[in-house]
Amino acid sequence: MTSDTGESTGADTGESRLTVDELAARAGVTVRTVRFYSTRGLLPPPVIGPRRVGHYGRDHLARLALIEELQRQGMTLAAIERYLRQLPPDLTPRDLALQRAVVASWAPDAAETVTREELERRAGRPLASADVERLVAMGVAERDGDGFRVDPGLLRLGVELLDVPLSEESILAARNVLIEHSRAAAHALSRLFRDAVAERDPQAVKSLSAHMQPLVVQALLTTFQRSLRQELREWLDGASEVGGSV
Repeated sequence: MTSDTGESTGADTGESRLTVDELAARAGVTVRTVRFYSTRGLLPPPVIGPRRVGHYGRDHLARLALIEELQRQGMTLAAIERYLRQLPPDLTPRDLALQRAVVASWAPDAAETVTREELERRAGRPLASADVERLVAMGVAERDGDGFRVDPGLLRLGVELLDVPLSEESILAARNVLIEHSRAAAHALSRLFRDAVAERDPQAVKSLSAHMQPLVVQALLTTFQRSLRQELREWLDGASEVGGSV
């Protein structure tokens, strides 16, 4: 993989407009850091434009945010490289944001209390009262006195979902489905690992939990994304067939 002065053209995200200086400024890192990550293969190569200037886009920003979160969780650069190599190669910026949200959830309590104004600032867009209510309904924000308790890792995803044409009732129903099934999966997996380890070394259960949690979460997320894409594809194909027969 090459840097922004290299030969590779890379994959265009449709919004590859940032220069390396602009990318670094938006991500809050130095240009040297961007180039270093590129040489290590942590970032895809830029799109080479006129005069051989490299242009970056939303996928680069999303990857830099994910790397920052992984570092915040204490992962070494080598561990981050292994983590990123295991991700599907065709992840969109939204997929990467979801990965970041999952990583942030490893922390014991990633939420923090912010004011209404700070909530809007972090959302990066004006929030009407109805928007705030939808964020609360999705569990992204929780009322805390005069402010809101917010999970930073989930906020970006919640803001994107504001434009999805679903009622609050549907959002709550979807949230309940996810909670119910994720708890069932977590219970079954923890019991499986606990029983497997306890037979050989009862003291190793806690150590196993610390090492397996990020791997299991990533596996569940990847499996869920693939299953959801398949379900949506079958649903859309079925809708097209019905529409074509009318």
